This record gives sequence, C-alpha cells and structure tokens, in this order.
Amino acid sequence: MAAFAAAAFAVGALVGAGGDGDGGRGSSPVVEGEPAPVCREAVAADPRRLTGQMLIVRMESTATESLRERVRAGEIGGVILFPPEGADPAALGSQVQALRRAALRSGAPAPLVAIDQEGGEVERLPGLPPERSAGEMASGGRRLARAEGRATGRALGALGIDVDLAPVLDVPAVDGAFIASRAFSADAAEVAALGVAFATGLQSADVAATAKHFPGLGLATANTDLGPSAIDASRADLVAGLEPFRAAIDAGVELMMVSNAVYPALDPERAASQSRRIIDGLLRERLGFAGAVITDDLGAGGLTGAGLDEGEATVGAARAGADLLLTALSDGRTAHRALLGALRAGELDRERLLASCARSTALRERLAARRTPSAQ
Repeated sequence: MAAFAAAAFAVGALVGAGGDGDGGRGSSPVVEGEPAPVCREAVAADPRRLTGQMLIVRMESTATESLRERVRAGEIGGVILFPPEGADPAALGSQVQALRRAALRSGAPAPLVAIDQEGGEVERLPGLPPERSAGEMASGGRRLARAEGRATGRALGALGIDVDLAPVLDVPAVDGAFIASRAFSADAAEVAALGVAFATGLQSADVAATAKHFPGLGLATANTDLGPSAIDASRADLVAGLEPFRAAIDAGVELMMVSNAVYPALDPERAASQSRRIIDGLLRERLGFAGAVITDDLGAGGLTGAGLDEGEATVGAARAGADLLLTALSDGRTAHRALLGALRAGELDRERLLASCARSTALRERLAARRTPSAQ
C-alpha cells in the first residue's frame, strides 16, 4: 500500500503539472527505431492516408467493394469484426484474407484486423476459444489462462485475425460495477496475474493482445457503451486499479485500450479517450507504455451522451495522443472527414500524427513478420 500511496502522489503531481489541460498540441513521446522514416515515406505525404491509417472501422461478414477500395487507397488502418450470429468462421477468414490481399496488391499498408474475443458474454465467434469466461479461468490459475489465450490466438490467427481486443484488466471494486461479469477477479493482483497470462498466451500464438479499459472501469456502475460515466474516485483508489495495466506493460502487451469514462481526479473535463493528461501524461510518460494506444468506440454513448459526435470524438482522441481510433458502429467516413479537416485547418499537429503512424507501423510490421504465408 505504501507503494500505491507513493504512486498516487506521483500521479497527482503529473496530472497537476503535466500536459496542457485542454488536450491541445504538444510533442509526442519519442519513438525509437526505424518505423518513423518508413511512415514518412509511405503515407506522410498524403494527408488522406496519414489520417486514414489511424482508423479502425466496422466490418461484419463481408469485405465489401467499398471497404476494399478504401483499404487499397490507404484510407483505413484496419477493421473490427462484428460477424452476425451463426457466421461461418472459415468464410469470414476468406473475407479477411481478401481484404488484406486488396491492400498488398495496391501497395497500401496491410490493415489491422481486430475482434472482441474475450470469452464469456463478449465473444464475437462463440464457436472458437476461449472456452471459458475470464472469471471461470480464475479457477485454473495462470496456467489455464495462458492455455486459453494460446488456443484463442491460434484460432484467430488461422483466420487472419491479428489483434484480439482482450483481456479485460479492470478490477471491479464497487457494488454494481458494470464490468464485473467480464472481469477475472475483484482482486487486483489476481487480475494482473491472470490477465497477463491470457495476453502472453495470445501473443505466443502471434496475435496481439489489448489490455483494456485504461485507466480502469472497475469503479464504474454506468456502462460507457450506453451513456456517460464519471468515476468520482480518489487518485489513490484509481492508482490501485492500475496494477494489472502496469503488469501488462511489463509483460510487453502490444496494445492498450483507453476508456470513454471521465476520471475527475485525473482530468476533470475529458473522458480518458479524449485526455492528453491520461494518454500522454499517465500512460506514456508515467507508466512508460511505448506500444499502440487504441480507443474504445468513439461513437459510444459515453461520448455521444456527453455531446460529442463521432467526428469530434475522433479528432479529440487524435489530439490527445491515441494512435488507433475505433469506430465500431460505423464505416468511419465521418471520422475520416473530421480528421482530414482538422489536419488541414492546423487543429491537429502533424508531428503527433506521424508519431502515431510510427507506432502503428511498428505493430503492423511485427505482426506481418509473424504471420504465416497462408494468412497472406
């Protein structure tokens, strides 16, 4: 507890002094290695590509011609899959591979293909692993969680899916926490151990894991998919819920999803997905996360119910430092127009977008290097 108290003080100092409170322009964390020059050469000269590569848009069971054309043009960075009930996984895999081929044949970056495959109530392909919910995995400890993660990674990878938007690392710490049925445990240390085991299992099968929903929804009773949620908790209570996310960062989890809740103790005005204090300040600078930051759905009620439309929320998330902007309810056209307009108007810092492009490029290159020839 002493360590958490010290961390809470440090977070308080950071939030009070770091970053501009309005989420405006500023330098992004330095990205080491080669992806930045690659990004500059490939997409930086074309504003439509530079903004489009940030977008992860909805795909159901078919890669439509419209979707393939936008991927070929480099105006979509990836898709999140929402197959209808009863969809054939093999047929979906064929559509995923067709989408990837469309990009590669035109010289565009290969799209990231993501899905929510947590296990339990959130499982877009219920015929595939994991066979247990997060809470059920707790009965078998880390070994079972890792085995479920590895089995899930193998099944998704065989379909050409390269990102699982799992595990949930939230720690339900209040009665009525809406996320409780999707959590591993109500104990932070157990969530950290089991969540990291599942994530490393996924990544051992060459599918990227996503720790969510930073900085934690365990204290939220209102579902951010449906409406606004303000988590009126102290910094110390919020820091206690960071333990699983710290463990995920230490374990090399590839992506971090930021939530759409508001945390007044960290940023009194903006949801986490819109907050430079939380993304750049807490997640990157304080906790040292160097991977790709993806938002929760930018068309969700947590934001629209607070008066932000999808375009405004997308620009706000890009300004705050998010790398991948998720529009799970739409094709992302409105979001792309808003990003492009904001960049051209000077409302978005091009260097910040290049830093995001570098991080997503590095992720794509790592995934492509691991991907089997059959998925190409």
